[in-house]
Amino acid sequence: MSSPTTYRAVQATANALFTDRGSKFIGIVFPVRNTEEVKAALQQVKKEHPKASHHCFAWRLGDEGTEHRVSDAGEPSGSAGRPILGQIDSRGLTYTLVVVVRYFGGTLLGVPGLINAYKTAATLALQTVPVAEKDIEEPWLLHFEYSLMNEVMRILKRHRCSVVSQEMQLFVRLVVGVPLNEKEVCLHELNNMHGMELEKG
Repeated sequence: MSSPTTYRAVQATANALFTDRGSKFIGIVFPVRNTEEVKAALQQVKKEHPKASHHCFAWRLGDEGTEHRVSDAGEPSGSAGRPILGQIDSRGLTYTLVVVVRYFGGTLLGVPGLINAYKTAATLALQTVPVAEKDIEEPWLLHFEYSLMNEVMRILKRHRCSVVSQEMQLFVRLVVGVPLNEKEVCLHELNNMHGMELEKG
C-alpha cells in the first residue's frame, strides 16, 4: 500500500451549540500543529468556560494522523472523547482538536445520550469550518551561491515547496519542505544546477 502524499486539516476555529434535556454542549474546533498548541487551546477553553461541568476533547496530529488522544474528563468511560475523535476521523482530518464543553442541565442523559450529544456537538462544529488538503512535505537543506537564488525560487515555486528558513550571505542556506508527490522531479531539477548542494533535512 502506498503512503499518502496529502493530508486534510481544518483551517479555522469554530464552535457550535447542541442542547439535550437542559444540558448545553458547545463543540469548539481548533487547527493545531503540535501538543503545545493543543495545551494552549485547552487552557483557553477552560479559562473561557470555568463553570462548565466537563471539558471533553479529542485530537489527531501528524501528516499521516498517527498521533491522537481522547479525554472523557470525568464523563463515563468512552462516552465523550471517543465519539468526538470518531467525527474527526470520519472526515479524514489531522492537525485538528475538538473540545466539547458541557454545562450540566440537571437531567442525567445516560451513556447512549452522552455519546449522541458529544458526537453531535463535534459534528456541528466541524461542519462549519473550512478544510484544506495539504501536501505532505519532506525537509531538505539547500546550499548554493546567491547568484542562483532566482532560478532556485522558480523551481521551488513550480513544485509548491515551502521555505522553512533561510540564511543569506555569499552563499544561501535554505531549509525547504518538498511535497512528496513532487519530490522526484523537483530534486532532479535542483541537483542539475551547477554549485547546488542538497541534503535531506
